[in-house]
Amino acid sequence: MIYETLQILKEQLEKYFTEIGLEKIIALDNIALWGSGDNNDEKKVEGKVVLSLLKIEEETTLKNTPHFEVKDNKTAYKNQPVNLNLYLLISANCDTYDKSLRSISKIIEYFQGKKVFTSTNTVYNRNNVAFEELNYFRFNLELFSPSFEEQNHIWGTLGGRQLPSVIYKIQLVQIDKDKKLASSEVITHIGGNLNDLQQ
Repeated sequence: MIYETLQILKEQLEKYFTEIGLEKIIALDNIALWGSGDNNDEKKVEGKVVLSLLKIEEETTLKNTPHFEVKDNKTAYKNQPVNLNLYLLISANCDTYDKSLRSISKIIEYFQGKKVFTSTNTVYNRNNVAFEELNYFRFNLELFSPSFEEQNHIWGTLGGRQLPSVIYKIQLVQIDKDKKLASSEVITHIGGNLNDLQQ
């Protein structure tokens, strides 16, 4: 679901850039390839607005959900889904600095207008093999503003040189294998009486 989420966002931004008359320059790739010294890798992110996964964080507040489900008088036990927050770095590595700044501005503008993405309000390429089992999704984006020190660490980790960029926190991407661990009949009453306990 991580790839699917980022690919959906990539498609949405490509569509928006086309609508407003900008080039289709959105790429889902690792911005750390820029300045890596490998010409083939650098060409992938040259002149592009690059979406890179920065961090994965578990949403611990949702860990206390029940690990069973009652349906048709049967109790099914399974592991809880993993709820994730993804931190998405969007970097503009365009041909000119002003084009990079305009691209970042347009991305902020787009996500200001649409923060919540669901399977009903989002048109995406259903022919993509990765989306074959994707029936329902819902996630929202929130602008994340790191401190200067945190930003310095981020770009230091990615190679040192900084590009015009913005970070978004994508909330609640759920990963669930939906594997049943066990099942049993629902307990509706307890038999016996107090005399049975005294024997």
